Amino acid sequence: MVFEEKMILNGDPDEEEEEEEEEEMVDPLETIRQKCEETEHCVHAREKLEACETRVGSRSETTEDCTEELFDFLHARDHCVAHKVFHTVK
Repeated sequence: MVFEEKMILNGDPDEEEEEEEEEEMVDPLETIRQKCEETEHCVHAREKLEACETRVGSRSETTEDCTEELFDFLHARDHCVAHKVFHTVK
């Protein structure tokens, strides 16, 4: 009976723990990717990608796409991330 009263007054402790865990969860990969995108090499690759997208978007008929520029940007970002991500993983 005492246990049931505590459950009614205090609520289910499992529910509180789950809510706290969900709020604290931050994906370290996303954080590191954002930091890496601010490095000089990634900024340069992103500028090339954006220039290509602007050029392609301004033309009505073109076969050009920005695949190479996109891959260059992703490669630069992932190269930076690869050196940092495993230091944050337990």
